[in-house]
Amino acid sequence: MKKDGKKGKGKKGKGNDRPKENSLKSFLKKRAPLYLAVVALVVVFVIPELTKGTLESSLPELSAAEQEAVDILMGYNGPNEAGLTVMDAISIKIDEEYPNEKIYDDKRTQIELAVTDISTEERQVTLSFKSYKGEINYDWNVNTSSEEIVSNNQESKHIISVVDFYD
Repeated sequence: MKKDGKKGKGKKGKGNDRPKENSLKSFLKKRAPLYLAVVALVVVFVIPELTKGTLESSLPELSAAEQEAVDILMGYNGPNEAGLTVMDAISIKIDEEYPNEKIYDDKRTQIELAVTDISTEERQVTLSFKSYKGEINYDWNVNTSSEEIVSNNQESKHIISVVDFYD
């Protein structure tokens, strides 16, 4: 205390009536519009692309044996084992049919995948793609031990041909 009985405000005390602002708070205030713009761009452009529906994400969950047959079929990439897969070929066909549309997110679109046992080593895999324009049905027999794929309809033969002859 000083001699006059009053508390002093030496050099270390707060002599101003205005409190000193927090440096982090002022940093954020200056740049808030920039950060808001960046967040808005991410929400508008990046998130829809990341959550965009695909054929693969539209397929249902299957048992292990059924999934094995589907994996063999969808992973088939021709006799030289390089290039386009069956999954890619089907996706390209659907994208060509529905350009610039989020067809997998459309409520009218239905994708059904069924795997039926033919024998202990052979399964029938059918994929139905239904939309407002119509329906595409694919039907294959898949031998899980030899990984041989046999097409049962014209659409399926076309997909296998595209995969087999893709460069």
